[in-house]
Amino acid sequence: MPPTSRELVTQALRFEYPSRLPRQTWTLPIAQNAYPDEIEALHQRWPDDIVQTPSPYRPSPRVRGEPYEIGTYLDEWGCEFHSVQAGLVGEVKTPLIADISDRAKCEPPYETLPEDVSAARDAVNRFRGESEKFVMAACCPRPWERMQFLRGTVNAMMDIMTPEDGGGELLRTIHEFYLAELEFWTATDVDAVMFMDDWGSQQAMLIPPRIWRELFKTLYKDYCDLAHSRGKFIFMHSDGCISEIYEDLVEIGVDAVNSQLATMNLADLARRVKGEITFWGEIDRQHVLPSGDPRIARNAVREVAKYLYDPAGGIIAQFELGPAANPANAFAIYEEWEKIHEEGTNEPGLPAPKG
Repeated sequence: MPPTSRELVTQALRFEYPSRLPRQTWTLPIAQNAYPDEIEALHQRWPDDIVQTPSPYRPSPRVRGEPYEIGTYLDEWGCEFHSVQAGLVGEVKTPLIADISDRAKCEPPYETLPEDVSAARDAVNRFRGESEKFVMAACCPRPWERMQFLRGTVNAMMDIMTPEDGGGELLRTIHEFYLAELEFWTATDVDAVMFMDDWGSQQAMLIPPRIWRELFKTLYKDYCDLAHSRGKFIFMHSDGCISEIYEDLVEIGVDAVNSQLATMNLADLARRVKGEITFWGEIDRQHVLPSGDPRIARNAVREVAKYLYDPAGGIIAQFELGPAANPANAFAIYEEWEKIHEEGTNEPGLPAPKG
């Protein structure tokens, strides 16, 4: 009997030689609206191995509008997003907390957490019990991004440089809510929880790594420790060039990272952390996925595999279909990963695709 999706993902995370590479396609509404038939065909041929459980949260009375529609959207924290393009989340133009002295305006949405915890946990456990997929919790702590939504990016940057002036207190308020979320989710049967924060520019970290380690590494370690204490894997997403903190993520116990590999030196990354963490994608969505030539996508997969592939595991084939993505490249990416895994080698110099 072939392994289930859950078994394949677990084998990849534990470097136990999965019989095929596990996979996951992220699809933004803008791509789904543009290519519904192609994306349906993609999912039919290569179904996701990782799925998210339905959310048991209660609706927030603060929410107004829809996040992926043109116009204004007010989220459960009270942050106001403005979108000018359907299918994409907008941006916060006017921060809720313009002055850090008003940080008491931050009211985490505790009212959205399940009121009947036992019933909510049972619902999550039923979903997981009826599925052979690797099941991810329906939450995603993002302390740095939430701080930016509340304060605005420029203000948030200043706050973390002088946390004693109130920024540190605001960050703790955010963090405590996320710990409450994870307290619920790690008590369920889900296979993994995840968190995210975009930390990189195209070439380097957005803030000094020293500040990141002082303020954020400890928060993330709390998430990792809680997850692992209850037998859960923990995944992280972070855009941009984050090579400076990869070893820190290994150290605190992150099991899998979704990052923009094309912004980093793959040979250096492999030398430092290959075999110690799972690369949860990705293939470049800025230049490769919008390309009109699927050979570019195939070569991009070969480039990642040249440095990071290991038949023992450590790879989840993942990419995101977003603005301007070409569905033909999505098909090419999965086809190429299948070929590479069949070849079963992690030696540099994998043969280039034909054509």
